[in-house]
Amino acid sequence: MKYEFPVTKTKNPKSKPDPNNLPFGKLFTDHMFIMDYDEGKGWHDGRVVPYAPIALDPAAVVFHYGQEMFEGLKAYKNVNDGSVQLFRPDMNAKRTNRTNNRLCIPEIDEEMYVEAVKAVVRADADWIPEVKDTSLYIRPFIIATEPTLGIHASSSYHFIIILSPSGPYYPNGLEPTKLYVEDTYTRAAMGGTGEAKCGGNYACGLKAQVIAQEKGYDQILWLDGREQKYVEEVGTSNAFFVIGDEIVTAPLRGTILPGITRDSCIHALKAAGYKVSERLLPIDEVCEAYDNGDFKEMFASGTAAIISPVGELRYKDKVMNINDGEIGPIAQMLYDKIYGTQIGMVD
Repeated sequence: MKYEFPVTKTKNPKSKPDPNNLPFGKLFTDHMFIMDYDEGKGWHDGRVVPYAPIALDPAAVVFHYGQEMFEGLKAYKNVNDGSVQLFRPDMNAKRTNRTNNRLCIPEIDEEMYVEAVKAVVRADADWIPEVKDTSLYIRPFIIATEPTLGIHASSSYHFIIILSPSGPYYPNGLEPTKLYVEDTYTRAAMGGTGEAKCGGNYACGLKAQVIAQEKGYDQILWLDGREQKYVEEVGTSNAFFVIGDEIVTAPLRGTILPGITRDSCIHALKAAGYKVSERLLPIDEVCEAYDNGDFKEMFASGTAAIISPVGELRYKDKVMNINDGEIGPIAQMLYDKIYGTQIGMVD
């Protein structure tokens, strides 16, 4: 192998959780991967070590100026032979470097990135749950570690990968969610960091999320940051609208995350013969389609939930009940296709 990383096994292995009762992202395995970056030396000393707290200087750049990024992907056991499967990790490596470039974080060799993911998953492969709709969630992230209060890109970083055996992102699985269209706050604007996967994009959305939940909604649907006219993405995932015979999702123009599951959905839909449009979609067009009976389905796509059908969408005082609050046939087809591929049930 081109890249090999030393493994230090834990001396205090944890008890495995009940695979039939797994929360999302709250339990962690025995090991993690860590690699360092120092200016003039590059990325170095990648290793798999026991999962443990990390020590950082209180002046570390990540605390004061938010220079960090993260990714998310999953590992599964193949239902046919028990082998470990990763879903498109090369795409996560590519997206990591796009985010790194935007945030002035040093890029990582993409082959090394994938091998690092494989190394830590291999160390904790016995943590991968095999119950339906469960997975080993993988969280790679990079944090700036230089101790300085001067505003500039850090000269040192940690690249860390942690693992979490997880159940469905939404406790009710494929039960349709309720979304609230946010028309006061904005998540991203042209020229900002909307297409980067960084914590700041999510922190700035918490206020809107809290308001939506207080109103009885699961998530928010963002509108564009300039005119608050066009639908963009859900708080945690990309959005798709089935209007008449067209399936519409927001275009990649720098304000939404270029989702890997989004990309998989578009390819699967086109292969199945559907008309897919990546275009600007005014929220008023969505409302009009609902009034005309042309708004057939809505769903969101993302690594955590895979496919999340939407049963209700509220914009201002207008409440739209979608497909009688049930999962639609297109959302179900996509979930079966993508999840089936992830566990080796579908080619």
